Amino acid sequence: MSIAASGVAKYQARKRLNAVALVLSLAAMAFGLVWLIWILFETVRLGIGGLTWATVSQMTPAPNEVGGIANAIYGSFLMVMLATFVATPIGILAGVYLVEYDREGWLGRTTRFVNDILLSAPSIVIGLFVYAVVVARFKQFSGWAGVAALALIVIPVVIRTTENMLALVPSALREAAYALGAPKWKVITDITLRAARAGVVTGVLLAVARISGETAPLLFTALNNQFWTSNLSEPMASLPVTIFKFAMSPYENWQQLAWAGVFLITLAVLALNILARVVTRNKI
Repeated sequence: MSIAASGVAKYQARKRLNAVALVLSLAAMAFGLVWLIWILFETVRLGIGGLTWATVSQMTPAPNEVGGIANAIYGSFLMVMLATFVATPIGILAGVYLVEYDREGWLGRTTRFVNDILLSAPSIVIGLFVYAVVVARFKQFSGWAGVAALALIVIPVVIRTTENMLALVPSALREAAYALGAPKWKVITDITLRAARAGVVTGVLLAVARISGETAPLLFTALNNQFWTSNLSEPMASLPVTIFKFAMSPYENWQQLAWAGVFLITLAVLALNILARVVTRNKI
């Protein structure tokens, strides 16, 4: 066989292999999209059917009675916002330390290792940890315990995102600022963080989207509450736990409210992801 013929044969073999890989990739993508579209279709179909004014204005009802999930919506919003408020500064400051102060030191390596463990830890483990540390010690389920559990989920996400975004900032920007006599804290706040702000904000928004649907940590911390309460020292209702409870029940009105809650969470997560895309558009 000549060299030219051998080259043609190898080209044809690579072409066939490429076609097989392309077909398998498209099949895998189609398989995933079918399930995703099916889930979204059922969520919209059943969620809109259970969405009324009473759903967002009344408290969780007894079985076979009229009511809504206003207290669960409020409880979720309050705990998610407080957890984000507590965890975001911690995550950003830790990310800044890892990039700007201790990239290769033992403390930096240890922090990254622990952060990787927290990122991969199941949320139920974090819930059990907060239960043992807070709930069992004070012998009281509370909204504050739920905030602590959600904050522990947000922190590693924000740390990793902040670290990655700051690492993308060119070193030349830092060197130029140092050459002009700027102190390190000024370089960090006015140069590196400003250049990476879009990515940092995106990380925070994605962390909020994640904890918005977390059920397991709240089952062991905030528990649930059928009534409206603003007291974080008491058990507090949340949308994910209410959905779990109502979806498992045999009562039709509770099942309709569960689907309405699923639809509202889906809309909230979609809005946060769209906002993250808008924030990072054409930016570092």
